[in-house]
Amino acid sequence: MTSDGNLWRHSCREEVETHPLAADASADIVIIGAGFTGCSAALEASQRGASVILLEANTIAHGGSGRNVGLVNAGLWLPPDDVLAQMGEADGSRLIDILGKGPQMVFDRVKTYGIDCEATQSGTLHLAHAPAGMRDLENRFRQGNRHGAPLQLLDAKESRTRTGSAQFHGALLDPRAGTIQPLAYCSGLARASLNLGARVHEKSPVSAIESTAGGWIVHANGHKIRAGGLLLATNAYHEKIAGAQTPHYVTVSYSQFATEPLSPEQIATVLPGQEGCWDTALVMSSIRIDKAGRLIVGAMGDAMGPGAMIHTAWARRKLRQLYPALADVPFRYQWRGRIAMTRDHIPKVVAFGPSAYAVFGYSGRGIAPGTVFGTAAAEALCENRPDAFPVPVRQTYSERFKGVLSAYYEFGAVMTHALRPGPMG
Repeated sequence: MTSDGNLWRHSCREEVETHPLAADASADIVIIGAGFTGCSAALEASQRGASVILLEANTIAHGGSGRNVGLVNAGLWLPPDDVLAQMGEADGSRLIDILGKGPQMVFDRVKTYGIDCEATQSGTLHLAHAPAGMRDLENRFRQGNRHGAPLQLLDAKESRTRTGSAQFHGALLDPRAGTIQPLAYCSGLARASLNLGARVHEKSPVSAIESTAGGWIVHANGHKIRAGGLLLATNAYHEKIAGAQTPHYVTVSYSQFATEPLSPEQIATVLPGQEGCWDTALVMSSIRIDKAGRLIVGAMGDAMGPGAMIHTAWARRKLRQLYPALADVPFRYQWRGRIAMTRDHIPKVVAFGPSAYAVFGYSGRGIAPGTVFGTAAAEALCENRPDAFPVPVRQTYSERFKGVLSAYYEFGAVMTHALRPGPMG
């Protein structure tokens, strides 16, 4: 395998011209982190007439927003009843309803702003990797439909038709969902924000923030920005910022492997409907096709870390078992990203000062929720309405044993990929 790194950087057609912060400035709102949340917030706040400065330590979508699978799913990883158990009936039902509409918000923004991100709203498939996985999908089907989700439960035969693989016991189809080129989507949000007057500065790491009587002072690139409101949207790629409350989450790695474009003959029977897929295994895996016809295989685990050889060998076995005709097709691209996981798998909003919020913890479901929460953050800051967020705002939040749990998840992924030859396990 020759690896050219992140496929999404190679195939991104959205261009955004920015410059590092080079002088002191002021704005109504400063946003730290140019991922789905930060760029969505910048766009919404600019639409509302606020002056916005968006700061990114690296490049737009450098973190998980530019490295993920690109599945635009509704809801969270948790089944609806689990959300209600964690949050209570009122708050849980509200979150389920709002995030159920999340994919449409994404695709509407793609259309409104002409974002060139390979958007395909043909649904996603949650695949049963084993009989137990099928029982899980049946449970999710009942719960989802009870909450108004138009889900369809597919048997093994229909799953084979839709995936081109005989390895699955069934699937759950969500027609609201779809796929995008995630880095291009995020870049398109940033471009649209710029066109509405936002100032976007890449290569502008924030070193410190200060609370003042009139708002906030943000230190970046040796310069100061004065602002009335502040949004910390760094999620799993947060670096220490003096004066800012550090978001607490467990870091989980997710890696992907992509082929060159398949031939028309090869691609005819591989995901003919272009649904993005992920499975029910504890160590989750994913498959999808991009617009050029590349097959992308993903799984939990760090393919750039000590277990890289194990994860890479597993990806080759998985490709061979799912699609024997593609057994000899090489992977051209290989990359990984980080997920911010909270213990209850529900996103968190922390108010760490007057008109200052940190949003984090999408637990692997970042595209639609990031768009929703970023939009809500802009409303909260522009209108002084904390209740605009889809979840109750906290004053503090902490996670115990973060490093230990991160190592545990990676160890589990390594052991699973080393010992289990199953296609989606």
